[in-house]
Amino acid sequence: MSHIRTSTPHDTRSSINRRILALAIPTFGQLIAEPAFILIDTAIVGHVGDSALAGLSIGSTIILTTVGLCVFLAYGTTSQVAKLIGAGRRREGLEAGIDGLWLALGIGTAVSIALFAAAEPLCWAMGAHGEVLANAVGYLRAVVFGLPGMLLVYAANGIFRGLQKARVTLTAAVAGAIANTVLDLLFVFGFGWGIVGSGVATLIAQWFMGVFLVVPAILWSRADGASVRPRLGGILRSAGDGAPLFLRTLALRVCMVATVMFAARMGEQVLAAYQAVNSSWNFVINMLDAIGIAGQALVATELGAGRRGEARRMTSAAARAGLVGGIIIGLALAAAGVLAAPLFSANPAIQQLIAIGMVTLAVFLPLGGWMWALDGILIGAGDYRYLAATCLITAAVYLPCLFGAGALDAWIDSAELLDGAPLSLDALRTITVWALINVVFIGLRAVFNGARARTDRWM
Repeated sequence: MSHIRTSTPHDTRSSINRRILALAIPTFGQLIAEPAFILIDTAIVGHVGDSALAGLSIGSTIILTTVGLCVFLAYGTTSQVAKLIGAGRRREGLEAGIDGLWLALGIGTAVSIALFAAAEPLCWAMGAHGEVLANAVGYLRAVVFGLPGMLLVYAANGIFRGLQKARVTLTAAVAGAIANTVLDLLFVFGFGWGIVGSGVATLIAQWFMGVFLVVPAILWSRADGASVRPRLGGILRSAGDGAPLFLRTLALRVCMVATVMFAARMGEQVLAAYQAVNSSWNFVINMLDAIGIAGQALVATELGAGRRGEARRMTSAAARAGLVGGIIIGLALAAAGVLAAPLFSANPAIQQLIAIGMVTLAVFLPLGGWMWALDGILIGAGDYRYLAATCLITAAVYLPCLFGAGALDAWIDSAELLDGAPLSLDALRTITVWALINVVFIGLRAVFNGARARTDRWM
């Protein structure tokens, strides 16, 4: 039987940092799976046409929103498994993870059917019309039945993180990304299926990853004597524990959906550029989120064992790592925006907007890294109600700011106030979108998380 290493009072800062890094790197592998699929789809579909890229922005937002709303399957399971193992209750911890797998399969199946049926009105409600609407609906209906596979990935990783056996997730992510890329190129250009081919490729890659991870999760659990049969009580308990996390994520995803609708009203080029920058953002924030989740698993284990002092030391180390990671990744993102924009579109105007959006985003990324590290740790500690409440407050502030910016943009456009200005209206719109996201949406959450971490109540 394998055992989980717990910290001792003699662990040095460098030792803690190594343990965080040892979990963060493979955890990143799982986290980037869905954003990586969307990023690959974006780079390939961007060369199909502007309306296809704009349609992908709508369809992929719906998919990412749905997957994001179910992130509690990973976060909640990680916390439960780590705490129970830290308390010496290994079999119970693994059974909690298996309950999460059954819950993921049930939710994924039901949601896939609902989204397939409601694809067209959903895309229309988000601002898609004409060719953009046709592309958005085509992509969504092609990819949607991969959701159960992707949610199984999230739940299985809760088991791996809780066991601190995260390397298998990196292998799965790399294999899934390779499969998705090859199939994307084959279906989109080889078979001429266009954006629908991109959705089918992602669906296959999602199920491939799901099977790849669920099989070893079940085998390891059975080897430790855990039951793999569905237990209604355990499934309902997993759902109940995840309710505040679901509410938290719902508030955040409403903000992101509203942002896409905001970008859609600004025109096809701004929306197409937003999709490219947003796909890159979803990719890089998962590098930062991996630090938070590594800290989450370690802190939850220490809290389960009753070692609060060590939990606080790991919290500080994870927050510093998130800040430093944000600086390094931000510099790389800014460079990518300037150099790699042609990968996402052949249109020079859209390329310029992509570069502007990436640089704006990169400036604020260190703040995001610090915030996400603390966010993961508070989730690991089970501080779900505080996170749900503060995210609802954030949404209540952000949405009116977005509405106000939209009204101001319409007035400036109608009054033609920017004629002859050094930056085009579309460039200023792109800067506004990403500044609002980072200053209000990320900034408020950073304030709330920082204030909470300074107390002991979250423990």
